This record gives sequence, C-alpha cells and structure tokens, in this order.
Amino acid sequence: MISLEDLKAKKIEELGAVSNAIRKKILDTVSENGGHLASNLGIVEATVALHYVFNSPNDKIIFDVGHQCYAHKLLTGRDGEFSNLRQYGGISGFTNREESCHDILTEGHSGTSISQALGIAEANKLMGKNDYVIAVVGDGSFTNGMIYEALNNCAEKDLKLIILLNDNEMSISKSVGGVSGYLSKIRTSKKYFGLKRKAKKVRRVPLIGKPIVALLAGIKNGFKRIFVRNNFFECLGLDYIGPVDGNNVAKMVSVLREAKTKSEGVVVVHITTKKGLGHKDAEKHPEKYHSTSKLDKNEDKSLDTCPNFSDFMGNLLLERAKEDEKICAVTAAMCDGTGLSNFAKELPDRFFDVGIAEEHAITFSAGLSLSGYKPVVALYSTFAQRAYDQLLHDLSIQNLPLTLLLDRAGIVAGDGITHQGIFDYSLFSMIPNVNIYSPETFKEAEECLNLALNSEKINIIRYPKGNQEIYENYKMARDGMLEYSPNLSSYKTVIVTYGKVSKKAKELASRLNAGIIKLIQICPIDYEKIEKLLEGCENVFFLEEGILSGGVGEKISARLRGKKIKIKAIESFIPHGELDKLYEHIGFDIDSLEKEINALK
Repeated sequence: MISLEDLKAKKIEELGAVSNAIRKKILDTVSENGGHLASNLGIVEATVALHYVFNSPNDKIIFDVGHQCYAHKLLTGRDGEFSNLRQYGGISGFTNREESCHDILTEGHSGTSISQALGIAEANKLMGKNDYVIAVVGDGSFTNGMIYEALNNCAEKDLKLIILLNDNEMSISKSVGGVSGYLSKIRTSKKYFGLKRKAKKVRRVPLIGKPIVALLAGIKNGFKRIFVRNNFFECLGLDYIGPVDGNNVAKMVSVLREAKTKSEGVVVVHITTKKGLGHKDAEKHPEKYHSTSKLDKNEDKSLDTCPNFSDFMGNLLLERAKEDEKICAVTAAMCDGTGLSNFAKELPDRFFDVGIAEEHAITFSAGLSLSGYKPVVALYSTFAQRAYDQLLHDLSIQNLPLTLLLDRAGIVAGDGITHQGIFDYSLFSMIPNVNIYSPETFKEAEECLNLALNSEKINIIRYPKGNQEIYENYKMARDGMLEYSPNLSSYKTVIVTYGKVSKKAKELASRLNAGIIKLIQICPIDYEKIEKLLEGCENVFFLEEGILSGGVGEKISARLRGKKIKIKAIESFIPHGELDKLYEHIGFDIDSLEKEINALK
C-alpha cells in the first residue's frame, strides 16, 4: 500500500489511483474475513483527502462509530496486517488506541465523536497548540441525540475543529426522521451553497469585488428563499461548507484546504458519499453489507446462510403482531440486523425505526405502552447499555410493560471490545419489575416471547448472534423456566448455566459425570427451587457467558452454604476474533473448563 509520507508526495491527480487500490484491498479482505463493507467503501476518497491535507497524529482524526476506518488503517501503517482484520490477534475492525497512535480513541458506539473532538480542541487551545481536530461523523450518527448536545456546545467557539459530516443517507439501515429529511433538502441546494462560497471569494477581489458581491447576494438570497430558509449549522454559530461530492478526491482536498483557512470558528464540512461504492450489490442494498460475514465475490452473496436468532425472532414477532393489533416493533437503526425487515414491510404502520437513538427508543415505547399498546424494542445488547436510565425511570417507576429483545447477547466474534454483549444482565437485573430470559434454543425463545407479550412487567429476552447450538446427547427434565439433570441428587458436582454456553455445560457433564441446572429465566431467580435442587451435591460450578460482577453466579452462590463453589464468568473486556479463539482466550474452551471443574472436586 502507501505510507502517509508517500501519499503527501503524490500529485492530486494521482490520488484517484490510490483510492482505487485501497477500495480493492478492502473488498478483498472483507470477502475473506467479513466486516463492515458498505460504509468503508463509501468513505475511501474522503479518508485519502483527510490524510493528504492534515498531519496525523498531530492533527487528530476521530471516526464516529469507528467502523468506517479501514482506509484510515491502510494509510497509517497497517497494510501488512490488514489481511488479519477482525481475526484473533490481528487488527480490529474499529479504531483502537492500543493499536496505533493514529487511532485517537477506541470507538464502537455512535454519536460520541464531536464531544470528544471538542474536548481535545479545547485542550489544544489551553496548551497553545495549533493542531486541528477532525470529527468524521455520519453513517447515521446524526440521528443520535448526543451529537446535538455537542453541536450546541460548539457554538461561537474559536477552535481548530472541523466536523466532517459524511452524508450517505444510511446508518445500519436507511436513515430516518427529520434530520435525514433536512440533510436531503441541503443536498438539493448545492447551487445556493456553491454561490455562497463563490461570493466570499469574489469579495476579496480589489475594486470590483463589492459590486459583484452585491449582485450575487441578491441572487443568493433568492436561492435561499427557494431552497433553505435557515441553515441549521449556521444558526448554531458554525461555519458551513457543502454539500460536496465526497467521492471526488480532488474536490475533497480542495474543500478541506478551504476549511483549514476558516477563522470564524468550528467548521462543518458536509460531504455526500455513496455507501458501498465499487461493489454493485452493496451500492443497491447497502443495509445488507453494513456488517457482513464472508462473501462469495462472484455472486455478491454472504456465505453464512444458517438460520439465526435474529431472523427467527423477527419473523416470530411478525406472526404474533398479525394475531394482536396492539403489538408494535421498535428499533434504533437496526431493522435488518435484528430481523425486522419483514415486519417493516408487512406492518409498516406498527413498525418504528427511530434512528440511532436507543434512549429515545425506550422512552418512545413507554408512551406506546402507556397508551395500551405492546411495544417490542429490538436492540443489540451492547447498544442497549445506553438506555439504562430510560428503562429505570420511564418504564419501571411508571409500572409500564415492555418487551426488550437483546440481540447479540454474550460473546460476539469479529467486532471486538466495544460490541460484546456481556454487561446487560448485571445492568438490568437490578431494576425492579424486570423479567430476564436467556433461551438456548428457538423453541425456548418462542416460549419466552409468548410470556413477555402477555406480561405486565418489563421483559428482556437475550439471545446470541447466530444460530442455535444444541448438544443432543444430554437429556434434561423441565420444571417451569428451568431445566435440570434427572436424578440430580445423585451427582456430587452440578454445573449451573444458561443461554448459549449450555451446550458446553452439557458436554462437560457427559465427560465428568456431573449434573446440570440450566436456567431459562435468569431474573428473578427462584432461589428456593435451586437450593432444593442442589441439596444433595457437594460442588457447584457456575458457567456464565456474562460479566462476573452482579452476575447469576454471584447472586445464587451468595445463598449457598456448605458447598465448594466456583464461578466461571467474564472478568475483563473481550477482544475481537473468531468465537473459538475468544473462548480459549477467556478459558471457556472445553479442556480448560474440565480442568477447573476437576480442581473443584
């Protein structure tokens, strides 16, 4: 590939070839490893221009969400490692500050970049530094409320801060709402903003500048009345440039150089890009290629065709909604990822995509619930963390029912440290009026959803990314929302578990002549029933694919007396990589678990 030094030595007309080479490298690598394809293909030229004009890492480039950073990684010394993208021990699919000095922050959640960039810019000013800070925002992040808190705080600031608004009309799914509509209006107003920039340049021409500017001002104001009455960013006291074709690298270099010359304060550079550019199917259907598994490059199809929990739950919810007109589906820019595409098509009046706004999704759903509807909110576990206060204040305190589907709960391969679904149980189990379920199979998930839709409480159903994994060689008895080994009192050692890792627990039990208690409902816990089931055993081993602190193991073991206890749960952040490698990393592989259980005896 090419170094930053080599890039800066190129002529502008040579940057197109650099962009094409980067795009090919991204496509080849994601086809082999999986990853975020469409967003990265769309921002290649803008990234090349950013590094051509600015001097990273002194000038700090912050990528919102962090998944649109592949070109950035290739330009900042990681081309030799790029073939190991998202693999265990390889480079992350997101920016990661432990990986490179050019990755300013470890990013994985939306809406944080402007706040962070503003803080760095203020610190630079305090230290007397002249370095620039650039927040690359977009891919739907402008639907996140934190963006507007930060923009409000940027007003009238004399800082070297540039906000690059990457407007590709998409987030994970197609962007929705008033902000998307407003940006669309600006996109159709290029003549007005182009005229405005030309007027500013003409004003500097001696003698003839002022008369021409007066004429242009009249024309410009006419355009303004027709197209854009008030530019939102300028009303906030920010300087605005755009919209600009973000896939034209020469134009990008020109406009970024113009942004550097601004002295009015914080500058917003509005660029339009084509998500999925260079991959025909990704251009037509960018939502399918937001985050993808391995690809068949010849057929433009994912190689992962197994049925998965996301699609199963989305289609099951659609069935129930056809039977009950009070059921509504709500998501936060994750329509396809959470399996709700069919629901959106068949019942559009009862489907609500609120954009990347998890907090709003929950409180909006509280309003539906208050009005007698049955809202079902589908979020990824890692993003649901943001909505803790809304679940507590706007639902639990109000005694309002809600169903929350937590997709990608537990360990998630590929996306890494920011995307692991290991904190949800510890966070949400402390909230009153909450039932939490963690099904192992599609059948159990269906049973949990049926219970949730007929409950007057907050019901959370957490399930893993991917398909169901069942160990067929171990028979279990059933008692309510709990399964256990027949004749449990005959076992000296009992494994207590739930969710996806139940498969591992059953395999261990077969090897070690141990018993099992598998919880389907994990909050509230029926302590009396579990204590009774454990009466005859001597050793209790908890296997939990969640964080140790505040987990199921800690809660149950606190009530047990006279037994040897070991809790095997997660005690640290989890990196990216293949699932089997991640299990080995935290000691969840079968051989490691077997040793720990034997040590307990």
